[in-house]
Amino acid sequence: MVSRAKIKELMNESACSHSKDKKPGAGCDMPKPGMAAGGCAFDGAQISLFPYADAVHLVHGPQTCLGASWETRETLSSYKGRDHTYMGFTTGITLNDVIFGGDKRLEDSLAYIVKHYAPEAIFVYSTCVTAMVGDDIDMTCKLGAAKFSIPIVPVHAPGFVGGKNLGSRLAGEAVLEHLIGTKEPTLTTPYDINLIGDYNVTGDMWQYLPIFEKIGIRVLSSMSGDGRVGDIRTAHRAKLNVIVCAKSLITLCRKMNEQYDIPWVSVSFYGKRDTTFAIMEIVNALGDEKLIAKAKEIIAAEEAKLEEKLLPYRELFAGKKAVLNTGGNKAWSIASGLQDLGIEVVATSIRKSTEDDIAKAREYLGENGILMKAPASEQSKIIDERGAHILLAGGRSLYTAIKKKISFIDVNQEKKVSYGGYNGLLNLAEDLKHAFANPVFANVSAKAPWEVG
Repeated sequence: MVSRAKIKELMNESACSHSKDKKPGAGCDMPKPGMAAGGCAFDGAQISLFPYADAVHLVHGPQTCLGASWETRETLSSYKGRDHTYMGFTTGITLNDVIFGGDKRLEDSLAYIVKHYAPEAIFVYSTCVTAMVGDDIDMTCKLGAAKFSIPIVPVHAPGFVGGKNLGSRLAGEAVLEHLIGTKEPTLTTPYDINLIGDYNVTGDMWQYLPIFEKIGIRVLSSMSGDGRVGDIRTAHRAKLNVIVCAKSLITLCRKMNEQYDIPWVSVSFYGKRDTTFAIMEIVNALGDEKLIAKAKEIIAAEEAKLEEKLLPYRELFAGKKAVLNTGGNKAWSIASGLQDLGIEVVATSIRKSTEDDIAKAREYLGENGILMKAPASEQSKIIDERGAHILLAGGRSLYTAIKKKISFIDVNQEKKVSYGGYNGLLNLAEDLKHAFANPVFANVSAKAPWEVG
């Protein structure tokens, strides 16, 4: 069971700008009764670890808890073996297990998985029920790992301890304690990095990894998009940790810096400006002059190709205004991409953003930009007041766009194309072009023929 001391530590992360030690009265929100549903710690832990396709993700709890793992966000993988994320695994504890303990059921489940699926590792997630019952999953996992000679990682993130952000941090703690540093890489280079926090939703990583290869940067491991268990075990030999739009995993990077002396940088790969800035941040941190010169050469070539392709889009988007209602870092990262296309972002949601995200959103939108704290109630009024032409949000906001007779794009994890890197900006431009030309948004809100006149 995760201790109160651990939760308190993660809620006041010293590397965060809103740490209580740096900003009295701040810090992450503590869990509130009734707030676990719709984004609990268990959900956050699964989101962070589920991209490991070579591992089995076993939910130790009732069968009803499996929905979070079975229907999690789509993260693409290039893994050539059996992708275990297509399967849902649960111990399926019953009332008898609640009364007498579920450790034996967990032990039997591990044996069954190893025999029939032969994964590289098994992540075992405690849930609200098994955490309250007090099942000793640490000991069961330790004995199973010794018996089967594979890593079996207990993940203590029951839903009641907090929200998704805390769950991601707890997942990082589990990986640091049980995987990182347990294996040596067969090869290292001076330009090895770890990618932290890019879950490769719709293949975002694959937009910028080819540029890394051209420059000479090698990704040693990923936590966790398109990740491999064997690679993350060698992550302690990287020269740099690169956090990609995931402030919840700052704790992991801070502790790796303390334990293995690995520095870290925080970047975004949305939009032309941020992609260029991210690449330069990485090569400058690695500190090799030849690498920096090569990066500048590659960036100049990529930007020149991109600018030529963006010209017709910029003409099409001239004078367009957008309202952005999405979560976390996307409050500013997608805004950056829209601005690179010549679209004015008049408002963005900061409801799920960190203090750092809010500061960046203000920087990108300027003093006249509106930072929405309650977007559901604010966006409709802002669309009218600012004359916005398009709303970019999650699917639930589609009806606001229809009601206001403006265009709409779903930019949450349900989207089907990548907006990351230079080529991802072209994908965003193409989606915007089609959204502006889509007659649906005008037709559905028009008067019926018998109402005209």
